This record gives sequence, C-alpha cells and structure tokens, in this order.
Amino acid sequence: MLSDILLPDVVLERRGNYLESILPGNSDALTANAIYFGNEAWAREYLASCHRDGHFRNRWLAAGGDWTDKVVIDLGCGPGNVFATLGGRPKLLVGVDVAAGSLELAAIEGYIAVLADAAHTPFRSQVADIVAINATLHHCDDMKAVLEEGARLVKPDGLLITDHDPQLTAWDYRGLARLLWNTRLWVCRVMGRGFHKTGSQQSWGLRTEIHHRPGDGVTRELFESTLMPLGFEVRVHPHNHQAGAGVLRGEAGPMQWKYRMGSLLSGRDPGASSSALSLMCIARRTGAKNPVVG
Repeated sequence: MLSDILLPDVVLERRGNYLESILPGNSDALTANAIYFGNEAWAREYLASCHRDGHFRNRWLAAGGDWTDKVVIDLGCGPGNVFATLGGRPKLLVGVDVAAGSLELAAIEGYIAVLADAAHTPFRSQVADIVAINATLHHCDDMKAVLEEGARLVKPDGLLITDHDPQLTAWDYRGLARLLWNTRLWVCRVMGRGFHKTGSQQSWGLRTEIHHRPGDGVTRELFESTLMPLGFEVRVHPHNHQAGAGVLRGEAGPMQWKYRMGSLLSGRDPGASSSALSLMCIARRTGAKNPVVG
C-alpha cells in the first residue's frame, strides 16, 4: 500500500489517474519538464521510442535484477518507460514525475503515479528495494539533490540505479565539433531529420536539457562524492547507447559514427571511457564506513 511508505501527515490529492503532492517551489526547469513531458502526444512518442530496446532491458536487468516482489520507486518515471521495458510484478511500483500527462500514461503501464519534485518526495526514508533514476538527473536543477533524495529512500542492502544521463567529458565538444554541435538543430530542420516533429516540441525539449550541453553532465565524482558518505557501495559504468549487460563487465559498446566524429574532432580517443556517452551508477546501501568503489 502506498500509505505504508508516506511521510506522516502527507495527504495526496487525486487528479485523474495520478496523485498530486505539494511542490515546494517552481523553476524554469520544472516548468519546462511539466510542459514537454506533460504533452500527451509527445509523451506517447517518448514512451514508444526511448529506452525500449533489448540493450537497455539487458543492462537494467543485470544491474538490478527482476523487480518482482520488490518495492520500487522510479524518480522521473516519465510515461513509464523503465517498467514498460523491464516488466515483472513489483510488490509496490511508484513513479514520480512533475509532468501530469506522462503520469497518466505511467499509471496505465502499472505505476502508482505521483506528481512530486524528485528532490522532495513525500515518502519515508529507507522504504524501497530499488530506486530507479533513468535519464532524469540532467533534466533537474540540482542533480546532487536528486541523488541524495533517491539515496534517502533506499532500504539497507537496497539499490539506487541511475542511467542514461550524459557524461560530461563525452559531451564537452571542442573546436569544429563544438561548431557542429551549435548548428545541429538548423541542420536537422533543413534535412527534416531528428526526433522532434515541430519547432515547438524541439524548443520545449531543449529547455528540459538543463545539464545536457558541452561542459555539463554527470561524472564519476558526482556519484562517488554524493553517495559514498551516505553509506553506499558505488560502481560507475561508462557506456554508449547500444550496450547491454556487458556494461557491468567494462564493455562500453559500439559508438555511432556521429559521436565518434565528435570525439575525434574534439581531440579525444573515441574508445576511451571518458568518451562513452552515458554513465550507469549502481549503488548499494551497506552502511559501511569504507564503501567499495568500482
């Protein structure tokens, strides 16, 4: 029951297929995420197209196992892509997001959908076997604060799993690569290519990408410095998008030619771990004073 994990005196208001918590504040990022991921057509497109392949599924199952009989909290759940891809029969599956339209779809996928700020959730501490944070941190104002909130929710011996956020060093394009990055939107519009179908969709989508730009993104240091003092073993795995369970064995997976070119034009080795597009962090709460780093 959701009531079993709520903080004392918390009252959630029913809104359609989701429950609404009180947001502690607002920001440009929260507004952009609410509008972009709250658009029903755009959210359906995201559900159908993103984080739904076999590589993603194998990577996540290797990281956290089957969700059956587990209490899972998915921060930044969007329209429910992670569970829609992994499946299973969780004991309790809660999805948190600020986008009402996405939460409506997440509820259809099987989530108990809660509108709340991922950095300020209405749940008690140490209640979840797994806290999932997929493709979410870079959309948030304060990535560290969201990590700390996710960590607060993890049970002893439970897991915090984050994935699919851009690695700072991989996306820090230089020279000609930076010029091509800056002109990419114009090129996509001229060629009629790209994920976004309209200028409005593209504009709002870009406003959500708070930490996905040259010189920004997640780092190994962010995960280790945030989670290790909280009593977590921390393992960070660099990988490219088309990479499965081998990521946990140090395999980064293949890199698309356009990203290889971006690395080469920036003076980097495309095969280096610092050039891998994303980082997966698997952190286990142990309470140990000297958590394992890998």
